[in-house]
Order: sequence, then structure tokens, then C-alpha cells
Amino acid sequence: MHLKISHTTEYHYDEPVQYALQRLRLTPTTGVGQTVLGWQTLVDGAVMEVSYDDHFGNRVHLVSVDGDREAIHITASGEVHTEDRAGVFGPHQSYVPLWLYARETPLTKAGKLIRDLAKSAEGETDLARMHALMAMIHEAVAYKAGETHAETSAEDALEAGRGVCQDHAHIMISAARSLDMPARYISGYLMMEGQTAQTASHAWAEVHLPGLGWVGFDAANKICPDDRYVRIASGLCYRDAAPISGLIHGEANETLKVSVTVEQQTQSQSQTQSQ
Repeated sequence: MHLKISHTTEYHYDEPVQYALQRLRLTPTTGVGQTVLGWQTLVDGAVMEVSYDDHFGNRVHLVSVDGDREAIHITASGEVHTEDRAGVFGPHQSYVPLWLYARETPLTKAGKLIRDLAKSAEGETDLARMHALMAMIHEAVAYKAGETHAETSAEDALEAGRGVCQDHAHIMISAARSLDMPARYISGYLMMEGQTAQTASHAWAEVHLPGLGWVGFDAANKICPDDRYVRIASGLCYRDAAPISGLIHGEANETLKVSVTVEQQTQSQSQTQSQ
């Protein structure tokens, strides 16, 4: 599938910001299941300082604000060709050892609720068990924006029974790790059926299974990622793969506006654009 993506983030401040430093993880890379046909990240109101690949293999842009600024605009856009691999990403290939993905983080620490949920997932194989777990999380946690925040833990989201894709991913990761299965957080994009504009970027979990390697599970939608998904970054939890993170010096209040569009490009559209 040929996908066209545009992701705009606007920060507005009620008083000038003198200094800020932000990490942007907004650039997909060519790899298993996807080929980046073209991509650019533009920043207005800040300076692009350096680009690098972090220890998880994520492409990171470091941007800074030095001087009075009341707004920062960040736009990431491009086109990616994807293929449907039924969620199977494959063998672990990374500078980060596989055992690290068994480590808990504050956002994925398993409490009694998650441990009990994980133990109740049944299946004749590890893959079947993870499918069952994904379905249970989907039923246990209703998708509802505004009920959780970036620092909500997996256990708290499960107890509340409400959350967004970040929470579904954290619960899946936490439950898998409680069963001694390495798991990681994936951030990216999803083309929703019947709509171009998306509420935000997307997130899902990957679990490492013997014989298959990394396999994706999107508990928010109860499906393994297919060719409608584009992966951007990965890590132990949201903090490692957040699209934008950083710090601001001062006490200015911040207003955030995000706009994401993901649409399929047909062959005729691509030919028209290239002429």
C-alpha cells in the first residue's frame, strides 16, 4: 500500500519562551514491511541542531529555541510503501540486547490486575495466547480520549477501564513481560478506514515469540498491524518512542494542537504528482 502522511504539531505559549530543547522522533526508516519513498521534517520557530540514531535505532532530530518565541510549528510529511506481514516483524536485530525488553519501566510495571489478566489468557501456543491477551485488553479498556495522560501507568489504565492506544500498548507490554516474554512499544501511524484525518499518531505493542521473532499486537483495535500501519520509533515504553519530548526553560503555559492525516495514494495520483 502506498500511504501519504502529514503530521503537524503546533505549540503556542502565553508568554515568550527564551530556551527550549526538544527531541523529534517523527522520521520513519526503510525496513521490514515498509519502504520510505520520501520524507521531510520542517521546523518553524526553532533550529535543527543535529540528527542521529539512538540506541533503539530511532531516527532523532534535536531542535532548540534560543530567544523569545511564542510559537513553534513542526511538520513531518512524506510517503511510505507498506506491505501486509500479518504483524510479523521478524528476528531481533539491534544494538539493544533482547533481554533488555523484559525490563519493567514505571509506565509498564505490572501490578496485581495485569498479572491476573496475563495469567487468565489461554492458548495452545504463545502466539494464540498473545492473541487472546490482546482481545481481553481490548474488551477491558474502552478507547476514550482525555481519561488518561502521558504518565498514566499500565496498571492505572487497566483499573480505570478507559484509555487510548498508548495505554492499550502499555498494558499489552506489561502483561507479556509478566509472562517472561520480551515486549516493546511502537509508535507510528495508522490509516483508519473511511477517514483521512486522524486524531493523533498511533501506538501498539510488539512481543518477541520463539520461531517468529517480533510480532505486533494493536489491542486498541484488536488486530495485528497490516499494510495500513507505518512504524516510526520503538522502545521500552512511550518515553523512549514519544514523537516529541523535551524541556522548556521558564513558566510559560503551553497550548498544543496536533493534526495528522494518513491517506492511500492510488497509482494515478502518484503519476499525476510526479509529472
